[in-house]
Amino acid sequence: MKTNQAILAFSQSEKLKSALIWTTQLSQVFLALAESDKPGAEKIFKTLVSMIGNEIIVAQKAAPHKDWLEAAKDVNTAMVMLNSGVAQESAYHLTQALSKVTNIGQQSMTLLIDKGLL
Repeated sequence: MKTNQAILAFSQSEKLKSALIWTTQLSQVFLALAESDKPGAEKIFKTLVSMIGNEIIVAQKAAPHKDWLEAAKDVNTAMVMLNSGVAQESAYHLTQALSKVTNIGQQSMTLLIDKGLL
Protein backbone atom coordinates (compact mmCIF):
# COMPACT_ATOMS: atom_id res chain seq x y z
CA MET A 1 0.00 0.00 0.00
CA LYS A 2 1.34 3.43 -0.91
CA THR A 3 1.54 6.20 1.67
CA ASN A 4 -1.25 8.27 0.14
CA GLN A 5 -3.49 5.19 -0.02
CA ALA A 6 -2.67 4.36 3.60
CA ILE A 7 -3.73 7.85 4.65
CA LEU A 8 -7.02 7.52 2.76
CA ALA A 9 -7.60 3.98 4.03
CA PHE A 10 -6.95 5.04 7.62
CA SER A 11 -9.30 8.01 7.32
CA GLN A 12 -12.05 5.99 5.66
CA SER A 13 -11.70 3.14 8.13
CA GLU A 14 -12.15 5.48 11.09
CA LYS A 15 -15.29 6.98 9.57
CA LEU A 16 -16.71 3.59 8.66
CA LYS A 17 -15.94 2.09 12.06
CA SER A 18 -18.05 4.77 13.71
CA ALA A 19 -20.89 4.26 11.26
CA LEU A 20 -20.81 0.49 11.70
CA ILE A 21 -20.81 0.75 15.49
CA TRP A 22 -23.76 3.15 15.46
CA THR A 23 -25.69 1.00 13.02
CA THR A 24 -25.03 -2.16 15.00
CA GLN A 25 -26.32 -0.41 18.11
CA LEU A 26 -29.36 0.72 16.14
CA SER A 27 -30.10 -2.91 15.31
CA GLN A 28 -30.34 -3.62 19.04
CA VAL A 29 -32.50 -0.57 19.73
CA PHE A 30 -34.77 -1.62 16.87
CA LEU A 31 -35.76 -4.74 18.80
CA ALA A 32 -37.00 -2.69 21.74
CA LEU A 33 -39.18 -0.34 19.70
CA ALA A 34 -42.95 -0.43 19.75
CA GLU A 35 -44.36 -2.12 16.67
CA SER A 36 -45.87 1.17 15.53
CA ASP A 37 -42.39 2.78 15.50
CA LYS A 38 -40.61 0.02 13.62
CA PRO A 39 -41.56 0.94 10.02
CA GLY A 40 -40.01 4.41 10.31
CA ALA A 41 -36.96 3.11 12.14
CA GLU A 42 -36.53 0.40 9.52
CA LYS A 43 -36.42 3.03 6.75
CA ILE A 44 -33.71 4.94 8.61
CA PHE A 45 -31.83 1.72 9.34
CA LYS A 46 -31.87 0.69 5.67
CA THR A 47 -30.74 4.15 4.60
CA LEU A 48 -27.78 4.05 6.98
CA VAL A 49 -26.72 0.57 5.90
CA SER A 50 -26.97 1.64 2.26
CA MET A 51 -24.84 4.72 2.96
CA ILE A 52 -22.21 2.57 4.64
CA GLY A 53 -22.14 0.27 1.63
CA ASN A 54 -21.62 3.25 -0.66
CA GLU A 55 -18.80 4.59 1.52
CA ILE A 56 -17.06 1.23 1.39
CA ILE A 57 -17.15 1.38 -2.41
CA VAL A 58 -15.61 4.87 -2.28
CA ALA A 59 -12.92 3.58 0.09
CA GLN A 60 -12.14 0.65 -2.21
CA LYS A 61 -11.64 2.99 -5.16
CA ALA A 62 -9.51 5.46 -3.18
CA ALA A 63 -7.35 2.90 -1.38
CA PRO A 64 -7.70 -0.61 -2.79
CA HIS A 65 -7.58 -3.46 -0.30
CA LYS A 66 -9.10 -6.93 -0.48
CA ASP A 67 -10.88 -6.49 2.85
CA TRP A 68 -13.01 -3.60 1.53
CA LEU A 69 -14.72 -6.05 -0.82
CA GLU A 70 -15.28 -8.52 2.01
CA ALA A 71 -16.69 -5.75 4.21
CA ALA A 72 -19.00 -4.72 1.35
CA LYS A 73 -20.27 -8.31 1.12
CA ASP A 74 -21.03 -8.30 4.84
CA VAL A 75 -22.92 -5.01 4.54
CA ASN A 76 -24.85 -6.37 1.57
CA THR A 77 -25.80 -9.43 3.61
CA ALA A 78 -26.94 -7.16 6.44
CA MET A 79 -29.17 -5.36 3.93
CA VAL A 80 -30.60 -8.70 2.80
CA MET A 81 -31.47 -9.43 6.44
CA LEU A 82 -33.20 -6.05 6.73
CA ASN A 83 -35.13 -6.59 3.51
CA SER A 84 -36.13 -10.06 4.71
CA GLY A 85 -37.72 -8.68 7.86
CA VAL A 86 -35.10 -10.01 10.28
CA ALA A 87 -33.35 -6.77 11.27
CA GLN A 88 -31.88 -8.36 14.39
CA GLU A 89 -29.85 -10.72 12.21
CA SER A 90 -28.12 -7.80 10.50
CA ALA A 91 -26.04 -7.05 13.61
CA TYR A 92 -23.85 -10.12 13.08
CA HIS A 93 -23.01 -9.12 9.51
CA LEU A 94 -22.38 -5.49 10.46
CA THR A 95 -20.00 -6.70 13.15
CA GLN A 96 -18.17 -8.83 10.59
CA ALA A 97 -17.81 -5.77 8.36
CA LEU A 98 -16.52 -3.81 11.36
CA SER A 99 -13.83 -6.41 11.93
CA LYS A 100 -12.62 -6.14 8.34
CA VAL A 101 -12.67 -2.34 8.36
CA THR A 102 -10.74 -2.33 11.64
CA ASN A 103 -8.14 -4.61 10.07
CA ILE A 104 -7.68 -2.18 7.18
CA GLY A 105 -7.31 0.72 9.59
CA GLN A 106 -4.74 -1.18 11.67
CA GLN A 107 -2.66 -2.09 8.63
CA SER A 108 -2.78 1.49 7.37
CA MET A 109 -1.88 2.90 10.77
CA THR A 110 1.08 0.52 11.07
CA LEU A 111 2.41 1.62 7.68
CA LEU A 112 2.02 5.29 8.60
CA ILE A 113 3.76 4.77 11.95
CA ASP A 114 6.61 2.92 10.25
CA LYS A 115 7.07 5.90 7.90
CA GLY A 116 7.01 8.32 10.84
CA LEU A 117 3.80 9.99 9.70
CA LEU A 118 1.72 9.05 12.70
